[in-house]
Amino acid sequence: MDIFTGQAGWIEVVCGPMFSGKSEELIRRLRRARIARKRVQVFKPTIDDRYSATEIVSHGDQRLPSDVVSSAKEILEKLDWRAQVIGVDESNFFGPDLVDIATQLADSGKQVIIAGLDTDYLGRPFTPMPDLLCIAESITKTLAICMRCGHPAKHTQRLVESSELIVVGATGMYEARCRRCFEPGVSKQEVMDFARPPKAAGQG
Repeated sequence: MDIFTGQAGWIEVVCGPMFSGKSEELIRRLRRARIARKRVQVFKPTIDDRYSATEIVSHGDQRLPSDVVSSAKEILEKLDWRAQVIGVDESNFFGPDLVDIATQLADSGKQVIIAGLDTDYLGRPFTPMPDLLCIAESITKTLAICMRCGHPAKHTQRLVESSELIVVGATGMYEARCRRCFEPGVSKQEVMDFARPPKAAGQG
């Protein structure tokens, strides 16, 4: 954001459902920072190896090399303190510790850009995003397209049956839904489709 000058740090948050372009927006901002000749360092969680083990990757296949960490606290251990801009993807995998880490980085003069889900598969606020929204100077809410009706989508619909809060996956396991089409938890129709056994030869 151009309104910030000098050594003051701040936090920018990009949030929304899956398939809404959060990682793409994060990558865009980090690339612009590099064009401005700022030192940039990027972090992603170890658990997110869907498309690459060492890059943040958008669903549109935009990529940016990143440092991989297993926890929010490890960000400080791997941080190059010469970096001026810090990017963090998939905030929902880091838990509440990310709030304190982001605050420390901003207080030390860093521009911190964080992307992640704002609600879980039940439609509830997804930690640590609610607290990050409270402390951020800049917030961008991205929307996807509902896969059922084509309206703006704010929810992530889980298509596989699991009671775990975090189930890593992408297309085929999740889809974007609008407020009207969203079914908290697992889509009933999809569960039926997954659970139905294949027909035996000769059966109608």
